[in-house]
Amino acid sequence: MRRPKRSGSPARKPSEVQLRPQAAAAVRRGHPWVWRQGIERGGQGLEAGAVVQLREAGGTLVGSGLWDPGSPIAVRVFGLGEERPSVEKVVERIERAIARRDAFVDGSRTNTYRLCHGEGDRVPGLVLDRYDHVVVAKLDGAHFTSWFDEVAEKLWPRLRERGIRSCVRRIHRDEDRSQGKIERVFGDEPPARITVLENGIRMVVDLAEGQKTGAFLDQRDNRDRVRRLAKGRRVLNLFSYAGGFSTAAALGGASHVTSVDIAHAAHKTAQASMRENGLDPAAHAFVTADAFAFLDNAKRRGESWDLIISDPPSFAPSEKALTRALGAYRKLHAACAAVLAEGGIVCASSCSSHVSPEIFLTTLDDGSLGRADLSVLEVHGAGADHPIVAGFPEGRYLKFVVLA
Repeated sequence: MRRPKRSGSPARKPSEVQLRPQAAAAVRRGHPWVWRQGIERGGQGLEAGAVVQLREAGGTLVGSGLWDPGSPIAVRVFGLGEERPSVEKVVERIERAIARRDAFVDGSRTNTYRLCHGEGDRVPGLVLDRYDHVVVAKLDGAHFTSWFDEVAEKLWPRLRERGIRSCVRRIHRDEDRSQGKIERVFGDEPPARITVLENGIRMVVDLAEGQKTGAFLDQRDNRDRVRRLAKGRRVLNLFSYAGGFSTAAALGGASHVTSVDIAHAAHKTAQASMRENGLDPAAHAFVTADAFAFLDNAKRRGESWDLIISDPPSFAPSEKALTRALGAYRKLHAACAAVLAEGGIVCASSCSSHVSPEIFLTTLDDGSLGRADLSVLEVHGAGADHPIVAGFPEGRYLKFVVLA
């Protein structure tokens, strides 16, 4: 596992960038991104992480942020008016974010959660996830790369005081991953796998090879909802990945759980989590298959389930993919409705920021489902450790809809 190479910090003396009127208005509302097309002039030749002052026509100062020369998001906004980013201020915001979690995380039942949620905690582009004694950092964009070492160095003593023994960074997919997906930053070498506690459920997390920072922590509260819904029901978990919903359902008293994922290796993690909770994986089914093909075959066989969870990967990675994504959601949800038993429950989720909650619900209306007996009972998002900024609709990316 590689150690990060220290690099010099970018110049902190700010350069000026002039915004177009629409971009300036968005920044004032609290939107943390300035798209490249929102810049009237300025920024040429600046390195990643350079501090920029954001001005509108006429020279009025709007705010400041960090420059990214290679991303469609040219600036990550740090503050309004005269406030400028500094290592000390970034660390202060992270500490405030961590302190927020103390108000609602019960450490006796949960030791895995998001410590810092980037834009939602006013630290654009930086995610910090806790897995018991390990913290995993994930950087979204080159703008924060040159700042990370200094921030991590100042933050490390505070993390250690909270029982953290290892701090690692997730290697971006564009970087060299020949030696793994994570690298140690401070403390002990992290384990490849770790067992954590989530709402009283023991969950095995693959830090070395897992998705995101190891697990999808944003679904924590929704997994708890599935646990409460599952008693006595036959459960189908589509796109089951590491089996968080499956384990929660089984612990909630499901009579049987079928987990479907195209990645066979993911089932091993799911089965390990079940065993950690005293459950016998052999009492349930793990199917390696495409979810759409599985549903088609299940309908032909006349199979049905009492509780269906559909949590696919993002169907809309970009705005251009939205129309096709909505078609895929409608096809998926109709197929789920076709194998739902009488009196059954569907939990439908989307993790795409390009699909708003209102648009997502259109893929669950009567016309999309092909039946007119289901109603929306609840609509949820991520947990409180994934806060949002009111002026940043992209931050409301996760939708979790319960229908019955």
